[in-house]
Amino acid sequence: PARLGVIGSGVVGLELGSVWRRLGAQVTVLEALPVFLGAADQQIAKEAFKAFTKQRLAIELGVKVEGVETGAAGVAVRYTGARGEVRLLEVDKLVVCVGRVPNTEGLAPEAVGLALDERGCIAVDEACRTNLAGVWAVGDVVRGPMLAHKAEEEGVAVAERIAGQHGHVDFDLVPWVIYTHPEIAWVGRTEQQLQASGRAYRSGTFAFAANGRARAMGAGTGMVKFLADAASDEILGVHIVGPLASELVAEAAVAMAFKASSEDIARICHAHPTLGEAMKEAALAVDKRTLNA
Repeated sequence: PARLGVIGSGVVGLELGSVWRRLGAQVTVLEALPVFLGAADQQIAKEAFKAFTKQRLAIELGVKVEGVETGAAGVAVRYTGARGEVRLLEVDKLVVCVGRVPNTEGLAPEAVGLALDERGCIAVDEACRTNLAGVWAVGDVVRGPMLAHKAEEEGVAVAERIAGQHGHVDFDLVPWVIYTHPEIAWVGRTEQQLQASGRAYRSGTFAFAANGRARAMGAGTGMVKFLADAASDEILGVHIVGPLASELVAEAAVAMAFKASSEDIARICHAHPTLGEAMKEAALAVDKRTLNA
């Protein structure tokens, strides 16, 4: 479509909006929340917002959709802006991305006594066991993030448990990825979460604009951010917006699984020229020792 409207600036809304904008459509994203990507680290979210704005992806925050009308000419969306003004958005197509729910409707759980929680998810314990003997559940129909890789890990862990082994999934180390351009990825705690918990931390950032490989790719937008415990230097979270963030975040997940410190990453030789050097540089930045800033 020449004009596309998207309601909701979550993962799916941003991914679809980003794709169609790059295909040449005029895209407007309407978001009810007053902040952009509230689940992400806000420094990274602001960097992503700037990148999308530069691409002329229109994102309006703090809006309230009042009504939607369809007709031969397309779709008209009536909404109230953040300042209370009544506005009208006319588009050719409208995508509604306001959240996901577990697809448990039609399972007839009451027929067998299968317990669901208040959101309609199949209720499971920490091992993915339901309230029925011999019945397990994993993936998008149970608690936790609705991510394919999380579901896969749960499936493997359940198979191992059934076989008498010790399946394990660390939900604190499940990476999150938003496949926009630039990509957004993170694992672990955000800075606002650490501030809210009162945990003392140090942070370090490194911009892709100073990374040789990113510059050669014409992809110098974005940054890598490390958060580490102020006393032990253990890595608490890594947040990325930039080229191939989805691939770079794996190094952070491995490091955090082994309780690595930012100094551990900073001391490891990373090949040159690679995007991975930005991970090393951001780790060095925690101790204010960046080499190529």
